Amino acid sequence: MVDKHAVYILRSTRLPDRYYVGLTSDVSGRLETHNSGGSLHTRKDRPWRLVVSLTFTNAGSALAFEKYLKTGSGRACAQRHFV
Repeated sequence: MVDKHAVYILRSTRLPDRYYVGLTSDVSGRLETHNSGGSLHTRKDRPWRLVVSLTFTNAGSALAFEKYLKTGSGRACAQRHFV
């Protein structure tokens, strides 16, 4: 069985200009954690909705893409293509 690694982007439904980029192997479970207040970083801006989830079979590639999305050019790319 191949491990899956997903990079995901969430958007706050309460504050639509707020986004969150993360990495997980369980997107639906992670979204539930964010919406239940289980993450300190996203608690105040909930509820969240999933904008996009991209699955990688290589953990290193997923981590590199997540880091890229958190840079200035990565945020601009995400704005153009995903949100």
